[in-house]
Amino acid sequence: MRASFVFSEVFTGLRRNVTMTIAMIITTAVSLGMLGGGLLIVRTIDKMSAAYRADVEVSIFLTQDVSTNDKDCSQDPCRGLFQELRSNAAVQTVVFENREQAYERFKKIFQDNPILLQSARPEALPASLQIKLHDPSRSPIINQEYGKRPGVDRIEDQQQFLNRFFGLLGAVRDSTFVIALIQALAALLLISNTVQISAFTRRTEVGIMRLVGATRWYTQLPFLLEAVMTGIVGWVCAVGGLVALKYLFIDKILSVAGGIIPPIEVLDVIVTSPWLLLASIVISATTGYLTLRMYVRH
Repeated sequence: MRASFVFSEVFTGLRRNVTMTIAMIITTAVSLGMLGGGLLIVRTIDKMSAAYRADVEVSIFLTQDVSTNDKDCSQDPCRGLFQELRSNAAVQTVVFENREQAYERFKKIFQDNPILLQSARPEALPASLQIKLHDPSRSPIINQEYGKRPGVDRIEDQQQFLNRFFGLLGAVRDSTFVIALIQALAALLLISNTVQISAFTRRTEVGIMRLVGATRWYTQLPFLLEAVMTGIVGWVCAVGGLVALKYLFIDKILSVAGGIIPPIEVLDVIVTSPWLLLASIVISATTGYLTLRMYVRH
């Protein structure tokens, strides 16, 4: 089999159906881009889960009078709560944080958000007891035992917040995969139509080649390679689009989050891109092959 002939046939077919080829590349790129976006969200969730779940805490926020009058937790009811928590078998560590310390931590967390810093005051932040448990899944016990105690304003469980937050990210991920699936279906139909049209426009020369002894595989390989080539070009566009979106939009959006959501690095896109390439080749090659077997009789 002469490779030069095969590839010349591939480029000839792509030029003859240039509008269909462009449409197929764009649809494939969008589909792979959405799939890549979903995979990047999965990586982000994994990184956040590893970073936050190990340090998950339960915060017992104290009432205004305790926060104002007891700055070192040396008086009841704060002292009694602190001692009880230290003796609780489920508690690993407990740390008292007064208003001034809470304000300093607030400034570190939101140092990149000057508008929020200007609107906050130390007296608006209550004192609290920061509790780390041996088993974070047992955090509801703290709320049950200490939620109604004197001096306790409210109890916030970071585990519940993380579950809701990861649930939201999971919903975004699932929506992205659904859109990617719809786009992939459109790409499949375009690939199938392009292969059929390409085979129809070259039916005469293919028939002559079969008459002089060319095998079916030899005559159909150019059409199959056309589908794979457009899939690869679509993959290149998808990866380039993800990198461009990272610098133009995603980095700016995540910077507003004040570091709560870890940034998406170029390495994340690089790690994800081989899976997109594999998906592109498998989908385009399989669709092209099945189309040729079902609709092309030469």
